[in-house]
Amino acid sequence: MSDDKNRLTTAFGAPVADDQNSLTAGPRGPVLMQDTHLLEKLAHFDRERIPERVVHAKGAGAHGYFEVTADVTRYTRAKFLSQVGKRTEVFARFSTVGGEKGSADAARDPRGFAVKFYTEEGNYDMTGNNTPVFFIRDPLKFPDFIHTQKRNPATNLPDPNMFWDFLSLTPESIHQVTILFSDRGTPATFRHMNGYSSHTYKWHNAQGEYFWVQYHFKTDQGIKNLTRQEALHLRGADPDHATRDLYQAIERGEFPSWTLEMQILSPEQAKDFQWDIFDITKVWPHAEVPPIKVGKLVLNRNPVNYFAEVEQAAFSPGNLVPGIGISPDKMLQSRVFSYHDTHIHRLGPNYHLIPINQPRNAPERSYQRDGFMRTDDGGGAGPNYWPNSFGGPGPDAAYLEPPIPLEGQAARTPYGHPNDDFVQAGNLYRKVMTDQDREHLVGNIVEHLAGALPRIQLRQAAIFYKADPDYGLRVARGLGLDEARVKELAAMSQEARAAATSQ
Repeated sequence: MSDDKNRLTTAFGAPVADDQNSLTAGPRGPVLMQDTHLLEKLAHFDRERIPERVVHAKGAGAHGYFEVTADVTRYTRAKFLSQVGKRTEVFARFSTVGGEKGSADAARDPRGFAVKFYTEEGNYDMTGNNTPVFFIRDPLKFPDFIHTQKRNPATNLPDPNMFWDFLSLTPESIHQVTILFSDRGTPATFRHMNGYSSHTYKWHNAQGEYFWVQYHFKTDQGIKNLTRQEALHLRGADPDHATRDLYQAIERGEFPSWTLEMQILSPEQAKDFQWDIFDITKVWPHAEVPPIKVGKLVLNRNPVNYFAEVEQAAFSPGNLVPGIGISPDKMLQSRVFSYHDTHIHRLGPNYHLIPINQPRNAPERSYQRDGFMRTDDGGGAGPNYWPNSFGGPGPDAAYLEPPIPLEGQAARTPYGHPNDDFVQAGNLYRKVMTDQDREHLVGNIVEHLAGALPRIQLRQAAIFYKADPDYGLRVARGLGLDEARVKELAAMSQEARAAATSQ
């Protein structure tokens, strides 16, 4: 690009060479800390809204416990998972993602599903959603994606053109879009939906062996969703219906529960697995990796004060305990930075001292000192540095994680198999959905996509067509689009589609 006025730059004016691919060690990651463009972009994004959360602004929460129901010590050394029957105190928060704090619970939106385990080795946070996949696989795209889900900077209104323009230019989103615009995009209540880690995590055992895992919290209440007509009614009649439902169910003694199921792969199995296990836009098909039941999550106590316990609850995928680690998943790697960073912005550098966030069964012993809202003795007269010879706490090498092999050039590497983006979405449409599911999906999409420009409608219909021809053509007919043009665009590359519909 030769026109300086159209050249993307950093905040300090340096040209940006690639705004789609994070700097990683090899094509599959992990992300490198030397990616200053990514860190600048995420850090700025974390500070764009005050005081509410940038995402997951509206939520509801409750206290409860997690009970182990199966022996998993061959996979992990985590103490809270070390014995069948063992219970650990938890706090869970459910949320919508894109809407503001006053938005409706029945919005078509993924739902946050976060659980804080107060273990004897420190707090462990599982930060997931009610869907097993996500819209994007590279964190460099995340601020832009969320901007499209928010309000137009000129009109301050939700904008279908922004929404669908980004998605139609980001084909990896097709799997999550298909889930979102099915009835699963509008859960009936927080009690009647599943929760997923979405990301792959690393479990490691006392022998130093490691495994790749994914979490599935399956609702014991059964899945219940809303049609778009039911959701539209509730958005006007009772915008807080899910928040009210969770609170009142617990008050009645109808304690909601979820069964935790884990998918587990050894490193050897992962090498030959047909899907990229570090790509958050993909699932591990259950037929290929059968889940095993591990435990039970039960919520049995409401918050006493919403602000103190729900609004100030801060979850981060970087809050880990021995036996659980991070995978090279690029999105997960960035969330480890971004969540902690945004909590510091919202709640201050000592947000870990807020009671709901404090480790209840493993007191903090660190050399972090001072800062806004330091409410304890600040470490007293003890040393504030390490190493020291005054009896201060020191590291323990017994808790080192087993190493994982990494290789590759430090570069901004595009994803290697773009056609993979359409396979699982097509399988979901053809093999999993019923006729009624497909009818509702297409109707939900047509109603929303109708608000976008025709050129964007064409581009998005072509994406649906690549997942399944029937899928794309039914959307095209619902929008009154030229079906031949949709087929023509579907046959083009991503870049050609973008160029062909740019005017």
